[in-house]
Amino acid sequence: MTYSATQTERTQGDAAGHADALGVILFLCAAFAFLLRFAVSPELLDRVMNYTRDGGSFYEKLHFGTYAILLLTPVVLFSRPFILRADEIAKFRWLVRYLLWMLALVVYLVLAGRVSSIGFVLDSYVVAAAGGLIVFSFNEGYRRRLGDITLIMLIVSAVIGIGEAVTKQRLLPYDAVELTFRPIGLSDHPLGLGALCATAIGFVPLTRWRIWVKVALVVLLFVGCAASGARFALLTSGVEIILMLILLPWPGLSPRHARQAKSIVLLITLIGGAALVALLFAAGLLGRFGGTLFDENFLARVSIYDVFNYVGLNDLLFGMRADDLLAIVKQKLHLPAIESAPVVLILLLGLPLALLFAILLGWTIYRLIKGAPMAAWIGTAAFLAASLSNNTLSGKTPVVTLIVVLLAAYAIPASRHNPEPEQRA
Repeated sequence: MTYSATQTERTQGDAAGHADALGVILFLCAAFAFLLRFAVSPELLDRVMNYTRDGGSFYEKLHFGTYAILLLTPVVLFSRPFILRADEIAKFRWLVRYLLWMLALVVYLVLAGRVSSIGFVLDSYVVAAAGGLIVFSFNEGYRRRLGDITLIMLIVSAVIGIGEAVTKQRLLPYDAVELTFRPIGLSDHPLGLGALCATAIGFVPLTRWRIWVKVALVVLLFVGCAASGARFALLTSGVEIILMLILLPWPGLSPRHARQAKSIVLLITLIGGAALVALLFAAGLLGRFGGTLFDENFLARVSIYDVFNYVGLNDLLFGMRADDLLAIVKQKLHLPAIESAPVVLILLLGLPLALLFAILLGWTIYRLIKGAPMAAWIGTAAFLAASLSNNTLSGKTPVVTLIVVLLAAYAIPASRHNPEPEQRA
């Protein structure tokens, strides 16, 4: 009996060890796939294939990170059992449905002969659903680590952006010609750097890092946002920080003492913020705020809506080819690109399908954030505000995947105060 029991324990221990080893391997693969998608810019890919440039095969139009995440998804989901709690089951099921909806959209666009329009759907939205499913397949400890790795990447991007603003030299290649130098960090555009910094600010409070580390990182991300020259993202970041000071709970204090402490800290923050803004102006990082907000870039985002004067009712209802739309923008409006997500979605998908697309995306974000701490709501609102001010949501960018990963990693219901014990991955 003793021998039999010992053998059973060894067998169970070996199985548990195998499962833990497999979980670690899958975690490392997931972290690598996410970083590959988030940190490798389109300009880098264009050096080895026709990712954003005209020509080339279809397989070149998808990011290496997209391939990695999509290939890893079935491996992670079916290689070992994983445990989901009640709220996580609902989120997981919805992400599966959302993935199927996006795949159905891809099939529709292919059948409609608009293959050129499916690139951003696959590269931004299908992969976002797959990334969320990967995160949910791990236990809470691994999820938080994936969120921490993602946040650290965004912080490194902000540091690089600040360095670029100071030295006037970019680390990564950037092909666009601009009137004034603006850093990009690890993103694909200065506006992308600003949006990512603004998004990261809201999720830093959800980490388990020391309070002084969180404060320092929020300040660093704010400076990174200022360095990017993304004016709307910077304004969003300022409002975001104030909202976090006012709305986030302060544990260990009574409501009365919390209000008093928040009032003092808010006053200190406003004074310190004013001093920081003056310092940033002196350093030249806020040069774009020296003039009017209604400059050439702003007017380009407004005048793009004149494109509806050059399309027919059929194009408005059922969509059109991406190259035809870009040709109208260049020839009729004399604009190099379309910096408006609503315009792109309506004219590529058609108005009815674009509305369905927007509803699905909004509902997905709501399902992921439902019941989450206030910081997750504030960070997500900052993400949406910064992204909707340009064409982020209609391009082949990693930001949608990034926000889904952060929400899956950190948007743990506020009712679950105690960390979940380590479970078998």
